[in-house]
Amino acid sequence: MNGKLVAVLALFLISAAVSQGRTLARMGTELRCQCIATHSRFIPPKSIQDVKLTQSGPHCKNVEVIATLKDGREVCLEPTAPWVQLIIKAILARAQQNSDSPL
Repeated sequence: MNGKLVAVLALFLISAAVSQGRTLARMGTELRCQCIATHSRFIPPKSIQDVKLTQSGPHCKNVEVIATLKDGREVCLEPTAPWVQLIIKAILARAQQNSDSPL
């Protein structure tokens, strides 16, 4: 009977681990870096539609800056490039202003 109990507990733990992984995947949480290579040459701001900033963490050791261009392409930007740092500062300042403003 001990063998059956161990088998049932092992099956339960495996099931819980698999379902937890599926939950993370369904939430759209990527558990890896999105950028394989980065682009450091200047891109005119008028051709950028949106910028997504992802902090480093357990999913990826790098800070990732992903720009969506007006033609729909996504480009990973080099976070250490001076012009990219200006964009990051502007995003963070805008986010700070939005969090400081009363509703």
